[in-house]
Amino acid sequence: MARTVTLPASLDEAVAALSAMPAAVPVAGGTDLMASVNSGLLRPAGLIGLGRVNELRGWQYQDGHALLGACLTHARMGRPDFAALIPGLAAAARAAGPPQVRNAGTLGGNIVTAAPTGDALPVLAALEATVLLLGPEGAREVPVSHLLTGMDPLRPGELLTHVRVPLLHAPQTFLKATGRTGPGRATASVCVVLDPARRGVRCAVGAVAPMPLRPLEAEAWVASLVDWDGERKLDPEACTAFGEYVAEACIPAPAPDDGSAESGTLSAAVVHLRRTVAALARRALGRALA
Repeated sequence: MARTVTLPASLDEAVAALSAMPAAVPVAGGTDLMASVNSGLLRPAGLIGLGRVNELRGWQYQDGHALLGACLTHARMGRPDFAALIPGLAAAARAAGPPQVRNAGTLGGNIVTAAPTGDALPVLAALEATVLLLGPEGAREVPVSHLLTGMDPLRPGELLTHVRVPLLHAPQTFLKATGRTGPGRATASVCVVLDPARRGVRCAVGAVAPMPLRPLEAEAWVASLVDWDGERKLDPEACTAFGEYVAEACIPAPAPDDGSAESGTLSAAVVHLRRTVAALARRALGRALA
């Protein structure tokens, strides 16, 4: 286990502690961290507990955005007042696991751990959220997608403090499939967000790749079919086609490796996963437009 445990009482103290020991691991809920420690996959040099840092626990409004503290729990995000603010993220928080996980697990932990099955991740990708980072070199803000893909990773001594989410005031849906009845890790998840101001549809698919995937061509295609000045309805055939478009974009057929047709054939598992993603995307779009 960790050699040292530090319990800062403020954000400044937390950043100072991490700057003094960049190899230490910040911990809030610990739902993923402790699983890694208990399985022997992680032996942190030190832990920096964030439970006493009140600046990281709530949220505030800021220039048409919601500024969410990194220690905001899934249980808190699942409540009705938060759901009225960011319904897609609230739906993902409610699906994040059993009560003990939702009560402890945090938004920042979901992002930093970056597990492919993280329920909040496709929602944040579809919302085009950004993360605020604070470290020895000062503060900076990067798109959450850049952090998840490794284009702009956390630097030594940096702490993820907040998540900035645009408030679109429009329908958002999140759906996921699991391999079991009841709460469980996603085998596939889909978030669909409407952006009426830009006459756009945003979609992100989670759990099928190391990071959430955005099927941009499918988004543009279906957005062109929506009557943005009317009732925003689509024929069921269009929703079905959108689902298939998303599934094929996010789960492409393997490239032939020897010139034979058979080498590009989809396995039964991939076919099933494609069907799952297509169904989730179709339903998510239908619910958002309804």
